[in-house]
Amino acid sequence: MPMINDLTLKLKAKNIKFVAFDVDGVMTDGSLIYLPSGEQVKSFNAKDGQGVVMLNKAGFLTGIITAKESAVVLERAKTLGITKLFTGQKNKLNALEAIIEEFKIEKSQVAYMGDDYPDLCIIKEAGLSCCPNDAIQDVKKAVSFVSSYGGGKGAVREFCDFILKANGISWKSLTAK
Repeated sequence: MPMINDLTLKLKAKNIKFVAFDVDGVMTDGSLIYLPSGEQVKSFNAKDGQGVVMLNKAGFLTGIITAKESAVVLERAKTLGITKLFTGQKNKLNALEAIIEEFKIEKSQVAYMGDDYPDLCIIKEAGLSCCPNDAIQDVKKAVSFVSSYGGGKGAVREFCDFILKANGISWKSLTAK
């Protein structure tokens, strides 16, 4: 992970208290699968999910901010122990403002991972930002760093691992909890 050696990124990560993620294209590979009944199916990466669980165990607040309404996302949020779920967010900046107000933190203490235009408003405001390597170019140019992995293929895990390691938190110490 080349970004681990970047002192500026490590310092930003040491300041983080809340870590939020988009869903489609970040926690998933962006595929939208619909069953004949109209029900939506999403495929999540277990290793990405474990990264989020470990952030929670380490005491970070976690969130999902997505433009869509989805029972699948609600279930995934419950499974991961997500602190705050924002669905139906057409303007995701509203969610960021709600996080700051509710948890009494600064924008610089929020990390965010997104992949497309609706995420740019938060990416430009967050203290630390990341995107999967298959994000759109405008997002890649705006983030603090680009993951070496694609959405739903390890990008979330890499972001979580980076934040934990930058804060001196080992997996060994968390798995004992």
